[in-house]
Amino acid sequence: MSGTKYVDSEGFLYTAPVREQGNIYKPNNKMMADELSEKAVHDVHTKEIDLVNRDPKHIDFEDVIAEPEGTHSFDGIWKASFTTFTVTKYWFYRLLSAIFGIPMALIWGIYFAILSFLHIWAVVPCIRSYLIEIQCISRVYSICIHTFCDPLFEAIGKVFSSIRATVRKEI
Repeated sequence: MSGTKYVDSEGFLYTAPVREQGNIYKPNNKMMADELSEKAVHDVHTKEIDLVNRDPKHIDFEDVIAEPEGTHSFDGIWKASFTTFTVTKYWFYRLLSAIFGIPMALIWGIYFAILSFLHIWAVVPCIRSYLIEIQCISRVYSICIHTFCDPLFEAIGKVFSSIRATVRKEI
């Protein structure tokens, strides 16, 4: 920001909040753009799609169809099958995505919207309600266990605590 001080019409002194070189979000010179190290805020619904690197796992022809060492087909057959595979995959994927891409995106969008809605408005509130209601029962159950079972198990423990076992190994 500029450190220049200005006096407004009423006589108050203030520092100008405006950059002299350009807009803070769209710098007009390279030096200012390099200085700008702020993270851009991205909306999760409109995040940028990488149209260049659409296959982050880099699956190639060799990953699908591979010939191990010692068993190779003719070079011409390998080239023809590579070309056939690549072109067929490319055009059928484009055809199928053109026909079914938007409808499937719509279906999956609706499905995940319903799933999120049910999770937020039905599942989580039901689980929370159940946990609140079961808390009373768990206290009664805990009192019953401590009243009836703890003395019994303590007495059985005292009876068996006097038993001593020794192990000998005879050769």
